[in-house]
Amino acid sequence: MIEILFQFVNELILVKIVGNSVLFGNTNYGAQMAPIEGLKLDKSGVLKEFPDLSGDADWRKKAISRFKEKIKSYPTERMKADYIIDDLKKFGYIPTKIQISGRRPQSL
Repeated sequence: MIEILFQFVNELILVKIVGNSVLFGNTNYGAQMAPIEGLKLDKSGVLKEFPDLSGDADWRKKAISRFKEKIKSYPTERMKADYIIDDLKKFGYIPTKIQISGRRPQSL
């Protein structure tokens, strides 16, 4: 299990990776964690990543499916974490801490 803490404007975002499962949470909703299906996706951000979904009525469902497939393509949790860190940096999220199961948190 790997947990990554991001700062976005005045929010703290927690991302937890357990195998192929990725859960997201933020300070606005307390300690609740949700899979990507529970997140509100920004259509313009999705279209930056997947321009071929422009005009597609099922853009949200296809974007989630592609994210899950991408996560499954990485063999280790650390590689999945690195992908998520790099991807969220593009949208202004600042990674601050990472904690790998059984270890102390490290600053990023």
